[in-house]
Amino acid sequence: MTLLRVAAAQLSAGPSPDANLAAAVDAVRRAAEGGAELVALPEATLACFGSDLRAVAEPLDGPFATGLRKVAADLGVVVIAGLFEPADDGRVHNTLLATGPGVEASYRKIHLYDAFGSRESDLVAPGNELVSFGFGGVTVGLATCYDLRFADQFTSLGRLGAELVVVPASWGAGPGKEEQWDLLTRARAADAQAWLLACDQAYVPPVGTDPLGIGRSSLTTPLGQTHTRLSALPEILHGTIDTELVAAVRARVPIL
Repeated sequence: MTLLRVAAAQLSAGPSPDANLAAAVDAVRRAAEGGAELVALPEATLACFGSDLRAVAEPLDGPFATGLRKVAADLGVVVIAGLFEPADDGRVHNTLLATGPGVEASYRKIHLYDAFGSRESDLVAPGNELVSFGFGGVTVGLATCYDLRFADQFTSLGRLGAELVVVPASWGAGPGKEEQWDLLTRARAADAQAWLLACDQAYVPPVGTDPLGIGRSSLTTPLGQTHTRLSALPEILHGTIDTELVAAVRARVPIL
């Protein structure tokens, strides 16, 4: 049995990477003070959708990523956050950086949000590789926002051994979107038979078709039961995952 204390730092990113880094560092510090060993931040923590993504995109050794690495190293925690990095074709990648003691991994969002009137693929180039890493005796898989609508990605992460899947998001508001978010986070945890930590941007009123956030970050069990869920406001979710439950669920219901 392995226990891992996790947190989802639900915040609202704006268009300024410098301001967002300061907010992210503060949120990570508060999460660590609450006992978290792994802290998830939302998708697009570098800069919110609706920003000039090409202008703000940074490589993974840029100042935003470097700032996250520093706070992770200083506090001895793993930080997972969404940023944008330049792509070879002139677009950007919607990337998750995972960094901390013994951890350095990145995941480029595979499924792009070409839905509900948005066209993420106009500015964002897709990734094509599943990513997982080990930390504290736990295998952690990564996915981003719209990936939640694709069950096979989560089943595949479960088959790769992921016991926790972390899903940063910037989930756009709209009719039925809260219900869909709740449904999909629970379903994908059950598909992976893993804990699922989903960290959304806090609620921001919609601006055109750009996805911003609804809040409702959550921790879900491997059986698809909601363990903890936040409101729409900026706040921090804390929880503890237990890998023994993952093993028990997979033994009792061997769908993988």
